[in-house]
Amino acid sequence: MSLTGGVTRRDLFMKAGIFCNGVVGLILAVPFVRYLLAPVTRERKVGYDSWIPLGGLEQFPSGETRLATYRNPVVSATDGDTANIACWVRNVDGKTFQVFAINCAHLGCPVRWFPQSNLFMCPCHGGAYYQDGSRASGPPERGLFEYGYRIEDGKLLIKAGEMPTPGQASNIVREIRSCV
Repeated sequence: MSLTGGVTRRDLFMKAGIFCNGVVGLILAVPFVRYLLAPVTRERKVGYDSWIPLGGLEQFPSGETRLATYRNPVVSATDGDTANIACWVRNVDGKTFQVFAINCAHLGCPVRWFPQSNLFMCPCHGGAYYQDGSRASGPPERGLFEYGYRIEDGKLLIKAGEMPTPGQASNIVREIRSCV
């Protein structure tokens, strides 16, 4: 059966189906294209590479490890309390510091400091780290992630815009030996 203008019913439904599939295909392609172009179009936020103050040096006594928090420099208005990030600060000798991310290098669970044993312990899978952040035992294959720091005007500052990655671990396992 032919409609007016010499177009068959089959051709009309075929063109309508192709049009609808094209529209759906474009809608589904938008997130993929945005993902692929995000590194090009995204601009770095102000404060991304800034130094964040953790507090005065008197807050971190020599030979002790303390919990500190800072405000993530890359936040949006809706982040609320989730923009507050915790970290462990170890004052080695009064002049040298180590600032560790609170997350375990295995799966990211928050580690706790136990001064009785001088160990950081992960509650999720039993990972343990020495006081210098190096791996002691358990599933993690590397030490805790460590932030860069500097001291200015009696304050401890950390480079916290970028979250630590495996390349910045305090102690990476260089060789795995068999137990046999």
